Amino acid sequence: MALEELMRELFLNPINLGLLSVCGYLLYKIVRGNRTPPEPPQPPRLPKMKRKDFQVSELTEYDGIKNEGRILVAVNGKVFDVSRGRKFYGPEGPYGVFAGHDASRALATFSLEKETLKDEFDELSDLTSEQMDSVREWEMQFMEKYDYIGKLLKPNEEPTDYSDEEEADKKDN
Repeated sequence: MALEELMRELFLNPINLGLLSVCGYLLYKIVRGNRTPPEPPQPPRLPKMKRKDFQVSELTEYDGIKNEGRILVAVNGKVFDVSRGRKFYGPEGPYGVFAGHDASRALATFSLEKETLKDEFDELSDLTSEQMDSVREWEMQFMEKYDYIGKLLKPNEEPTDYSDEEEADKKDN
């Protein structure tokens, strides 16, 4: 009789029912533990790339597959190493189409279509002022987040010699 009364008191009283639920949940968490699936191993971080200017044809070699998986993207004539953003710019990423290309026009027009990217230097002279403002905003975001590597060279433009800059960096360290 006492057991029956105890069971009725435990299961019919809303406060006791709530406390039993909390105790059951806590017991479940203790027994089960905090098993979170392990994250997949991250590829080793690539060493910082030396400054260098690129022709459009050279940039295509840095698409996340070739060259140790390094990913370069050009925005408004500047080349950035976006390798640490592999989830976004890698071959399987939502912006993977930009890898190894000048993404300026695509960013200005909010397009992820491969046809928006050109295989030659893009002057961007046909973009509207709003689109050019958008490109400059993207450029600033890339400058804040990723390593600036060098310029995207116009046809027949000579590359910059960055050796003096690298020597100054060595002396500072």
